[in-house]
Amino acid sequence: MSFATPPGWYPDAGTPGTERWWDGTAWTAHTRPPAAVQHEPVRQPYAPQSFGPPVPPPPARGGSRTRVLAIALSGLLVLGAATAAFLLLGPDDSGTRTAPAPSTSDPAPTATASASATPSGEGGPDGDPAVLVDQLNGITLTVPDGWEKAKNTPDDAPTIRTAVSYDCPGTGASFCYRGTVSTRTARAGKTGPKAVAEADITAAADRAYEEDILGQRTHGGITSHKVLKAEPVAVAGRTGYLVRWQVVTAKGPGGVVQSVAFPSEAGSGTPVIVRLAFDADRPELPVSLMDTITRSIRPIGDSATSGGVGASIGP
Repeated sequence: MSFATPPGWYPDAGTPGTERWWDGTAWTAHTRPPAAVQHEPVRQPYAPQSFGPPVPPPPARGGSRTRVLAIALSGLLVLGAATAAFLLLGPDDSGTRTAPAPSTSDPAPTATASASATPSGEGGPDGDPAVLVDQLNGITLTVPDGWEKAKNTPDDAPTIRTAVSYDCPGTGASFCYRGTVSTRTARAGKTGPKAVAEADITAAADRAYEEDILGQRTHGGITSHKVLKAEPVAVAGRTGYLVRWQVVTAKGPGGVVQSVAFPSEAGSGTPVIVRLAFDADRPELPVSLMDTITRSIRPIGDSATSGGVGASIGP
C-alpha cells in the first residue's frame, strides 16, 4: 500500500491565493490562481503521521535563495539559544547547575575592615610630612619649615635635612646639605646616656665633616673642634645627655654637630641617639634650632610628653 501524496494542485502556503503543482515527489515552480480550477475540488496533500515524512510546505516567494536564508537564520537562532543556555547553566558534568555570573549592574560588595587591620600611613605620623618617625626606637620629632624627610640614606637611618643641597666644598662632585638630623640605636658596649653621647659625638662629627660613608672628604676634613656644651638633658620625658661641638674644616665654613642620647621606651630601653649637624654661619640655621628640634622629640603616640632642652632633670 502506498501512502505517497498524489500529484496535483495544492494551496501554496508561501503565496496566499495561489496554488502550486506537487509532482508526487517535490514541489515544482508551476503556480496558478485558484480561479483556474474552480471545477476541481481543492485537495490537501496527504501527510501520514506515522508511516512516512510529511510533505514539505510549498516554498515561499523568492525561490531557493529566500529558502536558504530562512534556513540559515533558523540555524543561527538555535545556536544562539544553545550558547546562552550553556553560559547560564554551565556544563552538567557533575550533575549540579553552575550559578550564573553576577550582573555588572549589581552593586559591588562593600569591603568590611578587619579589626586587626593596620591603619594607613596617611592617617598616622608616618604620613605627616611635618613629623619624622623612628618606629624602631619608638620616637618622633618635628620637621622644621624648609626641611624634608630623606627617602633614602646611605646608612638607612631615619633622617631629615634642608630641602636645598649644594656642591660639597671638598669634592665638588658630591651633594651636601646645610642641615641634617638623624636617629639611630646606640651600639652595644656603652651604657648610660652620658657615655653613649660622649662616644658618639666623634662619629657624628666625622660623618658630617671629616669623611662620608663613601669615603669622600666632603669638606676637606676636620682641622680642629671646640666643645660648646656637654650636660644632662630631659628628652621625651627621660633623662639623657647632650654633647655639642663646633668643628673647623679645611674647606668650607665648618659647622656645629650635636649628639643626644637617652633611654628608649621601645624594647629593652637601649639608648637612642639623635645626631644633628648644621653648617656654620648660616642665618637660617641658628644653634637655638638644635634646642628646638631636641625639645620636639616625643614617644610615638604621645604628643604631650614634656621634656627637652631646658627641662628639669629628676634624681
